[in-house]
Amino acid sequence: MTRKLFGTDGVRGTANTPPMTADLALRLGAAAGRYFRNDRANDHRVVIGKDTRLSGYMFQNALTAGLTSTGMNVLLLGPVPTPAVGLLTTSMRADLGIMISASHNPAVDNGIKFFGPDGFKLSDAAETEIERLLEAGIEPVQAVNIGRAKRIDDGRFRYAERLKSTFPTGRTLAGLKVVVDCANGAAHRVAPEVLWELGAEVVPVGIAPDGYNINDGVGSTAPRRAAEAIVTHGADVGICLDGDADRVMILDESGTVADGDQVMALFASRWAEADRLAGNTLVATVMSNLGLERYLGGRDIALDRTRVGDRYVVERMRAGGFNLGGEQSGHIVMTDYATTGDGLLAGMQFLAAMVETGRRASELTRVFDPVPQLLRNVRYATGCDPLGMGPVKRAIAAAEGQLNGKGRLLIRKSGTEPLIRVMAECEDEGLLAQVVEGIVAEVEQSAR
Repeated sequence: MTRKLFGTDGVRGTANTPPMTADLALRLGAAAGRYFRNDRANDHRVVIGKDTRLSGYMFQNALTAGLTSTGMNVLLLGPVPTPAVGLLTTSMRADLGIMISASHNPAVDNGIKFFGPDGFKLSDAAETEIERLLEAGIEPVQAVNIGRAKRIDDGRFRYAERLKSTFPTGRTLAGLKVVVDCANGAAHRVAPEVLWELGAEVVPVGIAPDGYNINDGVGSTAPRRAAEAIVTHGADVGICLDGDADRVMILDESGTVADGDQVMALFASRWAEADRLAGNTLVATVMSNLGLERYLGGRDIALDRTRVGDRYVVERMRAGGFNLGGEQSGHIVMTDYATTGDGLLAGMQFLAAMVETGRRASELTRVFDPVPQLLRNVRYATGCDPLGMGPVKRAIAAAEGQLNGKGRLLIRKSGTEPLIRVMAECEDEGLLAQVVEGIVAEVEQSAR
């Protein structure tokens, strides 16, 4: 069965526009409830978290209706980061966890992503089966078996205590001034609280959500305000989260943004030196820079590449028994501590490196020399398939020939938006621009 709803990170789209409607959420909740209900127990639990989008209330209510109609008892966490849902699914012995969020997307978008009872995101096979159940229709339970719903008020605090327990024993953040940008999103309360409780002087940014301003000029995809705050307040470092706080961008003391590959290189090398990097391997995606691969290779650390999407990184980590992975975009996964990318956790581990080494953020974010990389996104109309058209295929083949032995080329469709992503790496920056712009021009022509 071909999946129609699920992308690389759940179901996502513009709120109140198909497929992201309240009706779909109700039916999706019923299908997920039927899939996960364990008839050997009487208490069928699901935890639901959300970010700060206005539409989150609508989707939470619709999902709750669908889930309770199948006999699931719903525990409402309110606004919490995505990794908190993964954590609380297991710690509260739930059959299912759901996060309502469109991550770094604007407020008009929303999404629904699922976690299994082990706290990890669902496999493609599980999502496919939920779609099948949704299309077939779900028979509701009898009236006496309808589930209950209640608010859980301490979810944020449980998550905060778990985060603080991951910080090196005996260490604090005393003496560090930290800018934390919460993107007006799910971590707007917990992130400043945790950093302050660990001893930091905290300069908060993006902590006034109003339902409409999530990711609006703030957060990991718009770090300018955080950079300005670092300079204005003389801060030592900046931590920029996205709307659901599962990714992070680190800024140094000058406000310069560090690439996610640099942060992963830092963590991998430190963990390898401490003999705690499982399999002496870092798992990353095909988007990670060739310079990262070369740096790790020089230290006898393997780079295991996966397709794009933090869920695929996690699947490979679990299959290979690895404990560190991530994406260039700032998803850092540490399975010793969490089941999914956790921006605040990764930020805290970077702060721990600063404390333990006594080095400035700028020193820790320039671990290797990256190979010049160029990424362009090209939007296409629904129903259009630019990558299947002859002129685009010929342009890609020509570019591959030009880069042969000099670099690499990656062309892919986004799993969450109607975009073609064109990425290339090459030491020759002139050739790099030439091949990328040539492909982009053909895709734009074909996408009209």
